[in-house]
Amino acid sequence: MMRKILAGLCFFLISSVVDAADSATVQLDIKGMDCTSCPLTVKVALKKVSGVAEVEVDYKSRSAKVRYDPSKTQADMLAKTVTDIGYPTTVRK
Repeated sequence: MMRKILAGLCFFLISSVVDAADSATVQLDIKGMDCTSCPLTVKVALKKVSGVAEVEVDYKSRSAKVRYDPSKTQADMLAKTVTDIGYPTTVRK
């Protein structure tokens, strides 16, 4: 039983490292988030993009940090997705 648990844990850790190696992270600057529910709207839209693995939206800084698979989407496409739902967005350089 213990071997199965350890084997599962090892598989999880290895797959996490491989996943992180195949991903990119971008910081987006978002204008127009005027209420505290806006970040949820932005997060839902970004999570629908194929290749997006993780999204953190911060209302206070009017920004989003997105981890994604660069073979499936690009930073400019992520910014366009948010712009298209009404929040003008640029990729932070």
